[in-house]
Amino acid sequence: MAKYVVSLGGNALGNNPKEQKQALIRVASAISDLLASNNQVAIVHGNGPQVGMINLAFETSKETPNMPFPECGAMSEGYIGFHIQNALYNCLKEKGINKTVSTVVTQVLVDEKDPLFNSPSKPIGSFYSKEEAEQIAKEKGYIMKEDAGRGYRRVVPSPLPIDIIEKESIKALLDDGQVVICAGGGGIPVINKNNKLEGVAAVIDKDYASAKLAELIDADYLVILTAVDYVSINYKKENEMVLTNATKEMMENYLEQGHFAKGSMYPKVQAVLNFLKGNKKTAVIASLNNAEEAFKLKAGTIIK
Repeated sequence: MAKYVVSLGGNALGNNPKEQKQALIRVASAISDLLASNNQVAIVHGNGPQVGMINLAFETSKETPNMPFPECGAMSEGYIGFHIQNALYNCLKEKGINKTVSTVVTQVLVDEKDPLFNSPSKPIGSFYSKEEAEQIAKEKGYIMKEDAGRGYRRVVPSPLPIDIIEKESIKALLDDGQVVICAGGGGIPVINKNNKLEGVAAVIDKDYASAKLAELIDADYLVILTAVDYVSINYKKENEMVLTNATKEMMENYLEQGHFAKGSMYPKVQAVLNFLKGNKKTAVIASLNNAEEAFKLKAGTIIK
């Protein structure tokens, strides 16, 4: 029996609820195979596109009051968690596997003095052309940045996770044999103010949160499922090279050489290095479509 943290990329889940539910059918099947072997599985998901859409819906509504960002994050945890629960429940029932699936609305502690609050970097919401982004920035005062050559998106602060408030609940559910969906969208960022937790307007990177969770629950594997099949260096250049097997040292060197875009692959690689620091565990970065093979270490970029 092994313990897995599976991180599902928000962009890989599609552009709307219909696409998201469709994308989850395949990954639910792959995860159910892990559960058939009695492995423990915690699932973390991204919410960059989804939390941006929720926030925009409230902003543009003339009847509904604007919703603070932490609450938008909580909403995304609920509806994406529901989709994952539903897909897994149906798949497990179909395969005759008796497992309960739970979603934990998760608060993640950050440092209110984290300098990352002063340099917004986390892309959220939809992609826009340069012209559209400039207009949005002018009208709403948002900071818009290009996201890995895919278009322009709004960026918000992305402080680093220090602790997961509900970690003991997550551990208890896993030890009870349940599948746990938690720290959705990186979790709801909270600070400790006068010994009380208070939500803040930010989005924690879900890959850093996944690595923190994997550390706290002593996971054996961290599997990051995203929109690309492999990690590459010289991405989208003539000399692009796909990485299938890599060591921690190799990935550290590539990271220092600037091969990975800050808004996309950089946090995934850094999260993996955080998880692998000081141990002999295994991490995988692979496509959501190749989840089944990735869990068998037969697809994606395997890092040890």
